[in-house]
Amino acid sequence: MQIKSLELILEEANKQIKRLSFDESIDLIKNHSTLIIDVREESEVHSSGVIKNAIHIPRGLIEFKISNISSITDENANILVYCAGGYRSALAAKTLKDFGFKNVFNIGGYEEWILNGGEIQAFV
Repeated sequence: MQIKSLELILEEANKQIKRLSFDESIDLIKNHSTLIIDVREESEVHSSGVIKNAIHIPRGLIEFKISNISSITDENANILVYCAGGYRSALAAKTLKDFGFKNVFNIGGYEEWILNGGEIQAFV
């Protein structure tokens, strides 16, 4: 077996997970039941906040914590995942898809969200 590079793993994740634009993300949030997951590290969310109504599950813990989220009882739930630049969120979204969730989307990076005028809140 050949060892895969990070670039190849990201390429595979990006082929499987749709990357939503800001407008597509807003439409989904406004018109459908949607869970938003921030997969950045704790220090990142404490210093800069999160997207409004997002929950925080660090990328390294997604496999362990996702089954504890009571709002995810349906494999068809809309799940939007983001990080700082869109890379960790692609990997986390692929992991959620591997778990059997069907409507998982990468919405990219937090700074991009802010630059587009997206709502944020302090992390509590």
